[in-house]
Amino acid sequence: MSSKPQPIPDGYTTVTPWIISRDIDGFIGFITETLGAEEIARVNNPDGTIGHAEARIGDAIVMMFDSLQGWPETPQFLRIYVEDCQAVYDRLIRAGSRSVTEPTLLAWGDKVGRVADPWGNVWWIQERVEVVSDEELASRWSEPAYADGMAYVQQTLDEEMRGRSRTGP
Repeated sequence: MSSKPQPIPDGYTTVTPWIISRDIDGFIGFITETLGAEEIARVNNPDGTIGHAEARIGDAIVMMFDSLQGWPETPQFLRIYVEDCQAVYDRLIRAGSRSVTEPTLLAWGDKVGRVADPWGNVWWIQERVEVVSDEELASRWSEPAYADGMAYVQQTLDEEMRGRSRTGP
């Protein structure tokens, strides 16, 4: 009798996002170029579409496959921690993404920007800039710069989502 394997395979995390979209081959090239992803698996269907693919971005694996004809678009919302928010944001914009939220320093010490990639996925690009104590965080909420920053990131996401309900990604 064999022993039960560990519940999470080596190299995987507890939560693994699935991206289902058209042109996963193009998407893999995009995340490789812009986010330093490494393709680690691909299974093509007989018709040439991708039935399963995996890519590693940092310490996470993203799974994906091509959607079938007639399926609706299913954009994903993904957060990625990076060393330099502005540089990654700029690289994603140059590669064809659309700005949702320009990089903004928030009260808890993260700089956050958002883009919608050419497949309609929204990426939260986050950089840890500083560690903020609970006391400092509580006082920052009353500072106009941080209150305005939070209002801006909430407003831009609201605009993105309301725009999608009328026109799609």
